[in-house]
Amino acid sequence: MNVAAVLRRPRVAVLLSLLLLAPMLVAWSHVHLRGDAVVEAQAGYRVQDLDWVDPARGRAVPVKLFLPEGAGPVPLVVFSHGIGSARDGYTYLGHYWARHGIASLHVQHVGSDRTLWEGNPFALVARFQRAAGDAEAIARVRDQRFALDRLLAGEWGARIDRARIVAAGHSYGANTTLMSAGAQVVRHGHTIRLRDPRISAAIVISAPPFYGDEDFRPILSGIRIPTLHVTTADDIIRIPGFNSGVDDRLKVFDAIGGPGKVLAVYRHGTHNVFTDHRYFDSRDVSEQVKQATESLSLAFIDSVYGRSPAELAQWQAGHRALLTRYEAR
Repeated sequence: MNVAAVLRRPRVAVLLSLLLLAPMLVAWSHVHLRGDAVVEAQAGYRVQDLDWVDPARGRAVPVKLFLPEGAGPVPLVVFSHGIGSARDGYTYLGHYWARHGIASLHVQHVGSDRTLWEGNPFALVARFQRAAGDAEAIARVRDQRFALDRLLAGEWGARIDRARIVAAGHSYGANTTLMSAGAQVVRHGHTIRLRDPRISAAIVISAPPFYGDEDFRPILSGIRIPTLHVTTADDIIRIPGFNSGVDDRLKVFDAIGGPGKVLAVYRHGTHNVFTDHRYFDSRDVSEQVKQATESLSLAFIDSVYGRSPAELAQWQAGHRALLTRYEAR
């Protein structure tokens, strides 16, 4: 199964774009927790690193679990990182969701994680070629599915509300999320379908375009679950031979099937402003965008599952100064 051919993405352009993105997406915590026995206690929730292995594929699937305390079942977000990052690259979201009664499972994709930066620097290009290739694109979706399987079947499964499972991701992770949510492509008579029916909503942050056609609708129109799309007016990849700007994020939004689509475009912030670390954004911009994204994601989840449908309108009213565009369909 040749996903790169199916998507008809130019190899050189893809590699160059990923090499540009990767340094911005490498974000990990100052203290890396390892092993199932290590637990970080927080007020009202716990954080735990779990080093799982999918025996069917012989592939490691490390995760970071944020789990609120309490007896009742809680919603769950399954989060997929961008290329060159790891399970601890977006912890601000995990902490925020846990404080608000939402569990999250941050999956590390070992074929496209921060280990790409290790080893012989002259082999860096080859490593990124593999990470951007067909097998890894599929493996990432299967990582998400395995991690969800393992969590629900294990000791914490009873704590998760299976009717409220959200897939989420940033950049490459947003594409992984879209595939899990129902994106599909047809080439040479073959259809790739990787949808996980347990996922009932998706949060798509800075999604790169699906290459193959000028019209993304045949690929994305089959997604029928509610989706939240988040980007910025400065969410731009610009290198010789390849350009991807906010218009690509908007094309993804427009192509998604309805109903329940929400789009927020911030005035400021680079492509990596959504990661834990700050690289090219001012402290004020970084903090404003992250805080707004936290509260927007919560309002979206509450709206999808009927707890407070008015929260999205309230969020928009309270964040007008940060936005260049907001749309809910």
